[in-house]
Amino acid sequence: MKVDPLTRIVGHMAVPGDKSISHRAVLLGALCDGETRVTGFGRSADTEATIEAVRALGVTVYEHDDDTLHVFGQGLRGLVSPGRPIDCANAGTLVRLLTGILAGQNGQRFELTGDASLSSRPMKRVTEPLSRMGAGIETEDGHLPLRIDARQLRSITYELPVASAQVKSAILLAGLFATGETTVVEPAPTRDHTELMLEAAGVMITRREKSVTVQPAERLELSEIEVPGDFSSAAPFIVAATLVPGSELHIHGVNLNPRRTGLLTILERMGGRVTVYNRRRIGGEPAGDLDVRSAELVATTVLGPEVPLAIDELPLFALAASCAHGNSRLRGAEELRAKESDRVEATVDALRAMGQRVLGTDDGFRIRGVPTRPRGGRIESRGDHRIAMLGAIAALASADGVEIEDAGCVAVSFPGFFDLLDSLRREAAE
Repeated sequence: MKVDPLTRIVGHMAVPGDKSISHRAVLLGALCDGETRVTGFGRSADTEATIEAVRALGVTVYEHDDDTLHVFGQGLRGLVSPGRPIDCANAGTLVRLLTGILAGQNGQRFELTGDASLSSRPMKRVTEPLSRMGAGIETEDGHLPLRIDARQLRSITYELPVASAQVKSAILLAGLFATGETTVVEPAPTRDHTELMLEAAGVMITRREKSVTVQPAERLELSEIEVPGDFSSAAPFIVAATLVPGSELHIHGVNLNPRRTGLLTILERMGGRVTVYNRRRIGGEPAGDLDVRSAELVATTVLGPEVPLAIDELPLFALAASCAHGNSRLRGAEELRAKESDRVEATVDALRAMGQRVLGTDDGFRIRGVPTRPRGGRIESRGDHRIAMLGAIAALASADGVEIEDAGCVAVSFPGFFDLLDSLRREAAE
């Protein structure tokens, strides 16, 4: 697919519901007693895999319309093994959180599989702490397929070796079924959507500066979950409007949980012009509207503690830094190498193909910024939705446009991405 440059980006837009929260809404809804209504559901290939997974476990999900679901929960211990593998497709959040849930379905056996990309991603980081809790788990050399022999679980205190909201969530969800309280200690704060939703469902959660503790539960209840707009889906358009001169873009109803919005802090440091207005709560999460104006950027350094707060947006940071004044650096982002692709390598290759001066390191990038439009070129997405979106946003800010190989992989998280891009192109032409 060829994406052409834009002379400016103007108008108003909204993005789909938050993918991370949508996953959790369906998974926790499946464990609730009774019906949970989910509005603002972020539909994507990943979240549809979650719907199909809970259906395989005996849960009825009625899809009222594109973004409204009714999940008829089977209770905390009511999931039933389908007697066949459960396909998690390409959804890392699904496979890791579901492993924690299924480990507590005492006396049953389950098997989780995924596509080639998911099967290449490491699972030991979640199976190791769950095994300590007493779960019987087998993998293929630390990868999918993953087989679970669900048993009575015991509580643990576990220090995460790498900050990971997915691993933290898997342990906390398993802790619902354990004897005694379960604590996860984090090296740095990560997304807390699981904790917020568990609290809303009636679970006792204790949060401290560097740890989270969950008490075992007898039942969950969530009558309704409203999902705010996905910040990670808004982020490409934030960067595009920042880089394309003369832009003025308004993005409405975006999740502004501070554990998700590290990119805003980074852009502010670089001289970005993003204003938050109409702040409110959506589904218990902080949210608001964004006013984004084009700006000249200056270089910055992003270090380890900021990485979990901007993990999905770090390729976009690299693009912004490559168009800024000065030399930028990302450190402490080894986790990027264990995503749908090696995102350090994929980001470096994509930006260098457009003439940008980017060098990969073991834990991030070194970037020599040049405050002009990238020349454009051809990039390989490697089947990674974040890299495909990176290429499209770089194209908008480029001189010649960008040809993106396998652009359709954006459907993993954002099926309507290119439709929104086209709508902005039409608004700019008016």
